[in-house]
Amino acid sequence: MARRSPTQLPASRRGAVSFRWKLITALSAALCILALLSIHYRQSRPIPPSLSDARSRIPLQKYSGDRPKIAFLFLARLDLPLDFLWDRFFKGGDERNLSIYVHSIPGFVFDEGTTRSHFFHNRQLKNSIEVVWGEASMIAAERLLLASALEDPSNQRFVLLSDSCVPLYDFGYIYTYLMSSPKSFVDSFLDTKDQRYTMKMFPVIPKEKWRKGSQWISLIRSHAEVIVNDDTVFPVFQKFCKRSLPLDPSKKWLYLKHRRHNCIPDEHYVQTLLTMRGLESEMERRTVTYTTWNLLAKKAETKSWHPLTFTSDNSGAKEIEEIKKINHVYYETEYRTEWCRANSKPVPCFLFARKFTRGAAMRLLSEGLVESSTDTTTS
Repeated sequence: MARRSPTQLPASRRGAVSFRWKLITALSAALCILALLSIHYRQSRPIPPSLSDARSRIPLQKYSGDRPKIAFLFLARLDLPLDFLWDRFFKGGDERNLSIYVHSIPGFVFDEGTTRSHFFHNRQLKNSIEVVWGEASMIAAERLLLASALEDPSNQRFVLLSDSCVPLYDFGYIYTYLMSSPKSFVDSFLDTKDQRYTMKMFPVIPKEKWRKGSQWISLIRSHAEVIVNDDTVFPVFQKFCKRSLPLDPSKKWLYLKHRRHNCIPDEHYVQTLLTMRGLESEMERRTVTYTTWNLLAKKAETKSWHPLTFTSDNSGAKEIEEIKKINHVYYETEYRTEWCRANSKPVPCFLFARKFTRGAAMRLLSEGLVESSTDTTTS
């Protein structure tokens, strides 16, 4: 009688073990397939209506009046050093055609003691936050400004401005320019050299929807509503789009070694969000606020480029007229020339400019350079 090896299992037990392994293998394969299908479904399914059309979640207050307003939204560090210039500008328009909102540091009040213009009295937001450049708090403040302005249904255009911005034309010209266009003015382009996108943002933000541009925007009302009601893209920016803190000069090699991720939220958020919502066709993909950069900086310094400042020495009639003559913008990364239009009509590209000192603003006023235009090409 043949004797069985101590390690040899009966045929029935070997069959049971084999069956269990086959079952485990089959279940594992099924789970992998389900996981892949789930990922594909999340990536390819349409965004739920509550997210794709954020404006549906804000009580729509349709404007039926005949005096639509421009909401001027000032993002200030503290006070408004150029308030005297804006005072002259606003006096040149009908107050029924404009609204003013200011985001400053929490607790700061605009009154007789802090501003020379009554237009700014008590126009500060009561729910302002501390803002740090290069952090998501910047776009959070922008959203607060838009939310406050949306409470007035007559506000139909929204212009974001810094505390160093100046108008290049009189109120009437700017009003007609913006109101005549059914589109937002949002600087938005692909930057093939940009390393700010991270796959950690995927799948909420697909890489092909990532855009870059100036934070100084002018919006139609429906786009302002989309931004205020966004609750999916903004949290991703808060978590993954952060500026890289500067390193000690002696440790620059660490930057190259670890390829530290550096992302500036306010240069991407609005552009990316509106692109994701399929609204690019409703945008003039350029800004109406002029900024000039130091193009002479060495390559090693380009990561710290900042806008050039206009002083009393370089803000005369010649410089202002050169800005007003600009009628197109070239986007090198897209090989795209954006010819400036409003309501399909050729117009100068810029209505505002930055960064201006108090001395420069005083020169603009004294030489009548702010209110010199009587052009009506957009009417």
